[in-house]
Amino acid sequence: MDTKIVEWRREDMCARLRSASSFDVVVIGGGATGLGAAVDAASRGLSVALVDSQDFCAGTSSRSTKLIHGGVRHLSNPLQWPCIREALFERRLLLQNAPQLVRAQTFVVPCYSYLKAAGWGLGLGVYNLLSSGGRGLHGVAAVGRVNAMAQLPGIVRKGLKAAFAYSDAQFDDAGLGMALLRTAVHYGAVVLNHAAVTGFRSDGRRLTAVVVEDRLGGETLEISGRVILNCTGVWVDGLRRMVDVDVSPLVRVARGTHIVVDRSFLPTGNAMVVPAGRGGRALYCIPWQGRLVIGTTEVDQGQAPFDPQPTQDEVEFLMQRASRFFTRRVLREDVKASFAGLRPVLEARRAGLRAGSTANMTRTYAVVPEFGNMITVAGGSWTVYRAMAEMAMRTAQQMRLVPRRGCMTRSLPLLEPGRLELEELQRDLLEGGAGVGGALSDRLRRVVGMSVLTTGACTAQDVLYRRLRIGQLDAQLARELTPAVEAMVRDCRGRTAAQVRRRMKLTAGDFLVES
Repeated sequence: MDTKIVEWRREDMCARLRSASSFDVVVIGGGATGLGAAVDAASRGLSVALVDSQDFCAGTSSRSTKLIHGGVRHLSNPLQWPCIREALFERRLLLQNAPQLVRAQTFVVPCYSYLKAAGWGLGLGVYNLLSSGGRGLHGVAAVGRVNAMAQLPGIVRKGLKAAFAYSDAQFDDAGLGMALLRTAVHYGAVVLNHAAVTGFRSDGRRLTAVVVEDRLGGETLEISGRVILNCTGVWVDGLRRMVDVDVSPLVRVARGTHIVVDRSFLPTGNAMVVPAGRGGRALYCIPWQGRLVIGTTEVDQGQAPFDPQPTQDEVEFLMQRASRFFTRRVLREDVKASFAGLRPVLEARRAGLRAGSTANMTRTYAVVPEFGNMITVAGGSWTVYRAMAEMAMRTAQQMRLVPRRGCMTRSLPLLEPGRLELEELQRDLLEGGAGVGGALSDRLRRVVGMSVLTTGACTAQDVLYRRLRIGQLDAQLARELTPAVEAMVRDCRGRTAAQVRRRMKLTAGDFLVES
């Protein structure tokens, strides 16, 4: 393993944006798609600038179901099999390139009817055939009722006909985003969060610059680029309308809600997939960061707010649905946290895209060149973020907007901070509550200092929801910790990097990450 030092300050990034005359690639959006595109472009040796109006991964990319997978629920449609195969190939690459963050996870599917058992047995057999394998994964196995109860203690036994075990991958979504961020910065990308795009400059043929407002400093910046990548997820159409108010929409917005409960509902560490009922979605119950994530719903959102919230009806629906399969009923006091994520669902037909058009398309995402030198990446998921980025850069090369250079990301390890320290601190905070003091307080200050100096954290929410994951693990604890963490962040942001290192008791070794 090589070690790298990755340290930077937001003020330095602002200065670099001011001084640069132009960039090869300007990426708008700091979620999975945008960060993946920044890593792809920067690792090719291109100059890259990335901006996001919120924090990195503040949108959908930190509010996922925490799965890297092919989508077993789509197996019933053979037209989706090429997409599943692509996603399973990307799963293998992520298990290889980010082993601290993406890990194999065993799933058990309990079937309460013989018809569902037959369908899932056939479908998972196909899933296994489409798989590209990967570190720690195993094949599909039929397990009897007794073994199912051993692997999923706590589920309802009455009516259980059969069960199947298979493996997929589970991950820390925002943690993977931070690894992509560090990797992009290591390769020279200039990144800035809390910086909103307010408009574009154009010479009539192409877009010449992106106008950005720094929401923290109040400064307005103009960033020139040869190619502009619109990687804003559910907000891609809003950005496109800044250029042309009459564009047809590329995506519709769907909201998915999850609830987080104690791990004791499924104590063995195996995940559970409950087959969908009539007209519904499969229910996932996934162990994550010492808790159990249960989801998801899917409802049309219409608008796309920055901070979508679950409705009480959605939370109650997930509680009632899960309670049907657990011997212990899920009560309101069992719900430690809930969160909602917005999913960009590709609407290619509404936008007039067809196979053979100038857009590169699959059934789940599209890469659309428009306005001379903007490339919009629409749809997709965390699992295929790297493939989307590679397709976007290939499109830019085909348009002769950037020089032709080979893609490195299939075998490029991501720079990851030490996850054990973060996970241990999370566990100790969840067990000890908000009354931090002594050694625990020092550890929290170290994490805050590291978050400010290595991933650009600017607020307590940036730290508690996307560096530590306390906000999605225990909402009440996050509220109680917010004042103390806010003070720590403010203390860091008002000082030089050297002062932060001294004050937060950080050493040079704290900034070494493995690749």
